[in-house]
Amino acid sequence: MMKGTYTETLKKVMKYLKNHRKLLWLSLFFALVTTAAALYVPIVVGRAIDDIKGAGSVDFDAIKKKLIAVMVLVFISAVSNWFMNLVNNRLTYNTIHDIRKDAIDKLQKLPMNYFDTTQTGDVVSRVISDVDLFADGLLLGFSKLFTSIITVIGTLFFLLMISPFICGLVVVLTPVSFLIAGFIAKNTHSMFIATSRTNAEETAYIDEMIGNAKLVRAYGYEDRAVNHFSEINTRLKKYAMRATFFSSLVNPSTRFLNNIIYALVGLLGAFACVKGNMSIGELTVVLSYSTQYAKPFNEISGVITELTGALASAGRIFEVLEAEEEIPDAVGAKVLENPSGNVEIKNVFFSYDKSKKLIENFSLSVKPGQMIAIVGPTGCGKTTFINLLMRFYDVDDGKISVDDEEIRRLTRKSLRAGYGMVLQDTGSLPEQ
Repeated sequence: MMKGTYTETLKKVMKYLKNHRKLLWLSLFFALVTTAAALYVPIVVGRAIDDIKGAGSVDFDAIKKKLIAVMVLVFISAVSNWFMNLVNNRLTYNTIHDIRKDAIDKLQKLPMNYFDTTQTGDVVSRVISDVDLFADGLLLGFSKLFTSIITVIGTLFFLLMISPFICGLVVVLTPVSFLIAGFIAKNTHSMFIATSRTNAEETAYIDEMIGNAKLVRAYGYEDRAVNHFSEINTRLKKYAMRATFFSSLVNPSTRFLNNIIYALVGLLGAFACVKGNMSIGELTVVLSYSTQYAKPFNEISGVITELTGALASAGRIFEVLEAEEEIPDAVGAKVLENPSGNVEIKNVFFSYDKSKKLIENFSLSVKPGQMIAIVGPTGCGKTTFINLLMRFYDVDDGKISVDDEEIRRLTRKSLRAGYGMVLQDTGSLPEQ
């Protein structure tokens, strides 16, 4: 998936999230409270350290009050984080519910050629497996992304208040982490797509082999089935291992850079303390913030990896949602009522692949009460003829009429309701 497609997929996801904007804002609010409370703890701890001025000059009353304040802040942060996770779960699964509902609705509107040219297992994989993968990535994104961004902004604000120079150093070195994470994520996205597609191919093949187990046994296809599955499974392993390996480079790379930043902050802070420009408590606060400032980038790098895979799955889901629907009934289409059974087929031409001829100049007249049998070898067009009668496909040329009315001028629902059809496959619809 190219960058443009990546961005387009993200825009489509945001359209679904807008349906639950209240939950989105609520999640952001709890993220703000959680992070603000957690970020203020180092400030209070630093002031408590400064209350220890030396032997015999420790302000225990002030330290006690500050420790109580720390406990209150930690409690507020924990409770707010719990509520944020509840909101994120509801937001994620409401979104997934909407996507799955739209996917099932869409499948009812797709033309038969979509199902004839798409493996059942692939469709199932998109609606079930890909949506689950997307949900996992989306949930992690909401759980980490908001708090990480707020943490970065908050730590920069407090660092700026304590030491503008150290704050500037941190800001200058930070973009390198983004460049590393962005470069790796960009180059692993295609691997996640390949993994998702191969996983769908494997699911489709398993579905086909299980669904046709009798044919596999009857024609002695067992060994070839195992070999073909092994080939798909090997490709899936290769793509998955590559995607996992390269995406796992993000975290150690950003951690290495963040440790360098921490060491520089500690060194410069120590010199500032020696010169009397910074207290020991403030140095503790600066070191704590440099650690907290680095942590979100490690989390964001992990979120980017998960979101990359999630958007790859989302792209496959949206391919279903945006597939071309069946041509709607003609404007003013009539409802076929009480059909007598008079069917006229005149000079009909049709083929699935327009470069390969199938039915040419076919005509047939069936009067009410007649019993007509159409026989012939496999592939001669018997099932295709039924597909044309019921408008699963439309003719390329010629016309089919029922009770002197061309079927393209009738609603599909009423036309199909006028037929009785017994399928060779004795499957059944789900219980209502």
